[in-house]
Amino acid sequence: MSALHETLRRYVDDGTVPGAVGLVARGGSVEVVTAGSRDIEGTAPMDRESLFRIASITKPVTAAALLMLVEEGRLALDSPVAEWLPELADPVVVRTPSAPVDDVVPAVRPVTVEDLLSSRPGWGFPSDFSHPAVQALFGVQKDGRAPQAYPDPDTWLADLARVPMVYQPGEAWLYGTASDLQGILIARVSGRTLPEFLAERIFEPLGMRDTAFEVPKEKRDRFTTAYRSDGTGALEVADAPDGGWSRVPAFPSGGGGLASTADDWLAFARLLLGGGEADGRTLLSPTSVSRMTTNHLTAQQRELGSLFLEGQGWGYGGGVDVSPVDPWNVPGRYGWVGGTGTTAHIVPRTGTVTVLLTQVAMENPTPTPLMRDFWRCTAGS
Repeated sequence: MSALHETLRRYVDDGTVPGAVGLVARGGSVEVVTAGSRDIEGTAPMDRESLFRIASITKPVTAAALLMLVEEGRLALDSPVAEWLPELADPVVVRTPSAPVDDVVPAVRPVTVEDLLSSRPGWGFPSDFSHPAVQALFGVQKDGRAPQAYPDPDTWLADLARVPMVYQPGEAWLYGTASDLQGILIARVSGRTLPEFLAERIFEPLGMRDTAFEVPKEKRDRFTTAYRSDGTGALEVADAPDGGWSRVPAFPSGGGGLASTADDWLAFARLLLGGGEADGRTLLSPTSVSRMTTNHLTAQQRELGSLFLEGQGWGYGGGVDVSPVDPWNVPGRYGWVGGTGTTAHIVPRTGTVTVLLTQVAMENPTPTPLMRDFWRCTAGS
C-alpha cells in the first residue's frame, strides 16, 4: 500500500470525504489511487473514471484558450477588452479600497487582455472582504461552484459594469472575476460559445473525452455527488449527479464550470509540460506556456492576495510558487485549487503532475488539511 493510498484512505475512514482520486505522474510513470465511494451511501466505489465538478482548476484551461486567440492575432495582450466587452468601456474605481461605492473616480486606463490573464482587472476579491466595493461584488460574483445560479453572460456583464472597481486596472491581484471575464471574451472574439471553443480547440485534440460544462445522462453513473458542511461537522448534499450539471448552464463559467476526471486534467497538464505540444500537435507556443507558468505579480500584490496565495505568485490562470515555504512549494510549480475540493499542479522542472479530486466543498479559501497532506505526500515524486 503506497503512502498516497494511506493518505487518502485516512481521510475517507474518518469521514472527511466519502471518496477521493489521487494522481501523480512523472514522465511515463503514472500512479492513480482511489479510495472510498462516489457518495456517502456507498452506492458505487470511487474509481479512476469518476467524474467531479473541478471548480477553479478550470481556470488554467480558460487561460490557455484565450492565449490561443492571442497567438492567432485575434487580439493582443495589451488590447483593451472594451473592444469586445463594451459594457466595460467606462469603468469607475472607488477612491480608496475602503471608500463607499459612490465615492468613485474614473479608471486611469482601460482594462487589457493581460489584466484579465494575470487576474488584475480591478474587479475581484482581495484578502479583505469588508470593503464596500467588494461587498457589492458579492451580488454579481456569486459562488463559482454553482455556475447554474448565474444569469446569461450578457446580463452578468451588465451587472458587473454597475459595480465600481476596488482597485485600478493592473494595480492589484484580485480573485475570481478575471477568469469569468476571460470566458466571455473568448466567446465574443471567436464567435463560438465557450463550451464549443474549448471542446474544439482543447478537449478534442487532447482526448479529454469527459471534460465539459455538463455531464450527459450516459455518464452520470460515474458522476460523484457533491457535498458541503452543514455547519455541525456533518455533510449535506450540494449537488446530485442529476442536478445542476445535467445541462449546459446559461453561464458557462471560465472560472469554475467544468466537470472532469483525473486523467483528463493530466492530458492538459502534459500539454503544458510539453511546451504547448501534445502527441505531435502544437496547440500553444512555448512562449504562451511560459507566460502561463511564470509569476507576474510584485511582492506587494502577492501580499495583498495572501488569503488566497499564501505568499506565492500568479501566472495566467493559476498560482506559481516563488518561495519554498512548505515542502511542496517548489519554485515554478504551477496550478491551483478548486472550491469543490480539487487541486492540480505541474512542476515543470521535474515534469511532475499531481491531481487530487474530492467532492467535499472547501469552507474558505485556505487549502484543506487533506490537500496539504496530499501535497506533502507527493512532494518528492
